Amino acid sequence: MTQLAFSDMSKSYGGTPALADVSLTLTGGRVHALMGENGAGKSTLIKLLAGVVPADEMRVEVDGKPITLRTAADAHAAGFRFIHQELNIVPQVTVAENILLGHAFPRRFGFAVDWAALRKQASDALAMLGASGMDLNAMAGDLAADDKMLIKIASALVAEPGQEACLYVLDEPTAALTGAESQKLFAVIERLKARGAAILYVSHRMDEVMAICDDVTVLRNGRHVMTVPIARTSKAQVIQAMTGKDVADAYPPRASAISDQVVARVSGDAGRLRSLFFDLKAGEILGVAGLAEAGQTELLRLFLGQGRVAGGAEYAGKALPRNPAEAWARGVAHIPQERRSEGLMLEMAIRSNIVLPHLKSAFASLRAETRDTLAMGQAVQMKMEGPEQDVGQLSGGNQQKAVFARALMGAPKLLLLEEPTRGVDVGAKWEIYQLVRELSAKGCAVILTSSDLPEILGMCDRVLVLQDGKQTAILPTQDLTSADLVTEFYDTESTPA
Repeated sequence: MTQLAFSDMSKSYGGTPALADVSLTLTGGRVHALMGENGAGKSTLIKLLAGVVPADEMRVEVDGKPITLRTAADAHAAGFRFIHQELNIVPQVTVAENILLGHAFPRRFGFAVDWAALRKQASDALAMLGASGMDLNAMAGDLAADDKMLIKIASALVAEPGQEACLYVLDEPTAALTGAESQKLFAVIERLKARGAAILYVSHRMDEVMAICDDVTVLRNGRHVMTVPIARTSKAQVIQAMTGKDVADAYPPRASAISDQVVARVSGDAGRLRSLFFDLKAGEILGVAGLAEAGQTELLRLFLGQGRVAGGAEYAGKALPRNPAEAWARGVAHIPQERRSEGLMLEMAIRSNIVLPHLKSAFASLRAETRDTLAMGQAVQMKMEGPEQDVGQLSGGNQQKAVFARALMGAPKLLLLEEPTRGVDVGAKWEIYQLVRELSAKGCAVILTSSDLPEILGMCDRVLVLQDGKQTAILPTQDLTSADLVTEFYDTESTPA
């Protein structure tokens, strides 16, 4: 089996070490988890392996032979393949073309693209992933987030003559996948292991790591803390190594009772959404759950003015907002599921990202914006160099906190959460849950969608179930199990509560 040794990996930015003297050994046929809180150095380590950024110091050996790893081309030639967390696809070209991006397109007569061969390579990669039904000619930008992630994974599985991959690096690969799609990915990982490839697996989903990985390495503050076989450790020990303290594997308790004041009420149909019938009270956290694409996003966006209800619908005693600008002005705040593509302007300052929906005038005070940004950053415990730092330079968890800071700045009456802790480490998750609980205690109503069923059950008071756009039940979460909830996704006999 191939053995990969990465020694003395170090990288500093502006004199601040992001990674300091970290060593990592990966063995073919084993899945090695890389864990740590956001900002621990995981992303920097992956960028060094990918040749995306130059290391200050690093030694690399493949089966005892030193290799040079300075560019992305060096990493590709060494047989390293990467599936990054961000959905960096090209929306204006087809699924097949996206899958072959970064690979040599097959040619006819030495110069013309062999489109039939290209589609065959793309089809074979998707088939390995168990997603052979995807339309190869569809525009990638029209696909849902989970299908876009499947494209990225398939791209790393493209077979290249004479270039056998020895290492696959997967960065939060299941963050946008359903449970069934995740299981297909795990089956692919088993096949890659059987071929002798080494897998470096980065995920904040602790149960997932404990189930599919053989070894785990933990980083904290850019330094190596622990490497141990999974069989010799526990979830609690890994969390303690990541955070430096014991973190309860639970959710913050509700601090106060739910008010009787109704914040929102919906009754009727809205496009593909049918049989909607619910109200939402001040301080209540309502979960919305179902299979992928069951209508969760469409339901939330009704309150942003993106859709019309044929029947009755109101928010704060009036008609629903007519557009997102009106929604924000009336105290509706939204946390989208894709923070980088839907929630943030990555090349703009943290200040600009936080204050944008709250600008009352084109002549806003820079001093006031800076003051408010610092106050909100402190409220959400965001780690930043300052308000003028580009938000794209923050870790994933701190980017999510920037989106939360923007939402909290308007003292919302209704908070819409789509996958609020996707790609966020266990410590930052707790902080986000605490923020949501604090808002709830102040009377803010919350609607939360999540593919993480324990999150739905742990944070929500009730859960509204959707089946292909139709509301089929509203259930109290007390004593409800994940198995009970999944059964509701398929039970067509359920009726609205």
